[in-house]
Amino acid sequence: MTIAVLGGGIIGVSTAWNLAQSGHQVVIIDQQPTVAMETSFANAGMLSFGYASPWAAPGIPRKALTWMMQELSPVHIQPSEITVPTLSWLHRMWGQCNARAYDHNKHLLLGLAEYSRKCFVELRKKRRLEFDERQLGTIELFRDPQKMDDIEADLNALRDLGIETERLDRKSVLNVEPGLESAQNKFVGGLRFPNDNTGDCHRFAHELMRECRTLGVSFQGNTRIERLESDGKRIQSVITDQGTIQADTFVVAMGSYSPLLLQPLGIRLPVYPIKGYSMTLPIKNPEHAPRSTVMDEAYKVAITRFDDRIRVGGTAEVAGYNLDRPESRRHITEFVVSDLFPEGGDLDNAEFWTGLRPMTPDSLPVLGKTPFDNLFLNTGHGTLGWTLSQASGKLVSDIINERQTELDVTGLTLERYL
Repeated sequence: MTIAVLGGGIIGVSTAWNLAQSGHQVVIIDQQPTVAMETSFANAGMLSFGYASPWAAPGIPRKALTWMMQELSPVHIQPSEITVPTLSWLHRMWGQCNARAYDHNKHLLLGLAEYSRKCFVELRKKRRLEFDERQLGTIELFRDPQKMDDIEADLNALRDLGIETERLDRKSVLNVEPGLESAQNKFVGGLRFPNDNTGDCHRFAHELMRECRTLGVSFQGNTRIERLESDGKRIQSVITDQGTIQADTFVVAMGSYSPLLLQPLGIRLPVYPIKGYSMTLPIKNPEHAPRSTVMDEAYKVAITRFDDRIRVGGTAEVAGYNLDRPESRRHITEFVVSDLFPEGGDLDNAEFWTGLRPMTPDSLPVLGKTPFDNLFLNTGHGTLGWTLSQASGKLVSDIINERQTELDVTGLTLERYL
């Protein structure tokens, strides 16, 4: 069967990898000249198998308003984006900000993340991929003792799913991340997820694409996808600026741009582009740099160690599809990395980047079937695209192959929005 995967980010490449292993003839189509050049290019570098949580949580609307009044706010809303569609999406997200919905969504998200971790383990057994990988866990760092005391409910959910965690006092944090020694009076402790990994998602995607090519996967870059042609029941072709491409089956893996492609077909997908920023710094002093990932709970900023670089990612901005990089958005990432690791990275030579996270109201991706017989979805992963990539790629491949999925996809499909 010929399959066209629409989108060449980490989700598209992972989908192609899983489909190609089933013997299908796969082509990835993307507007960029190579894979992983947009949201997958410079993300926070985290494989958050344990540190995975819905954005929609009890108290978030109130917290968001409080954050926006702070000088170093992790949340921003562009006034020009206060439109009816944006407000409608925010309203749907706020509808998930209750204990019942949060518990349900977190359970599904953690189950999917744990399945993805197992898929990554299997992938490593099959292929050797080089991507600045570290298997040293993630530490969620707490500056406020009350916030640390409030995590007990989440710990219970993690224990129920068998996800390993370690609650650390200040001294224990320093044993794991000695580079925090000069900042030890700025935090009270942390929660460690020892099975979380780190690395460069962009490099990983290129390594996986190399393996895809050994299975016959082709990549058609510099190709803008314009629309899908259908007969009402099946997709017949994809129309691009380079011509018409036909296939037996189509998979939409275009992240934040997926709704724009699907809307003319009558599929209303509540995926919204939440803008994020990152900085990549050369390491100046390895002993004073992080060893893995430190997530600052107060500012929602992640600091991740690559081999010779530090990646700092954060901010949630409602700005539509705007990819401008205002200098003011550097402030929170600059502050957090210099506050916690003042001698670790070279801020003077930092590279500043932005990307669009494809967020759903419940923070869960949308996988699998659509009303069209040969059209499938793999999109809406929010901040966890790389983390969930191998699980969602495997699940969508199994659905297309009409195999029993190893994980129940109830609650992860388009049906929840119909």
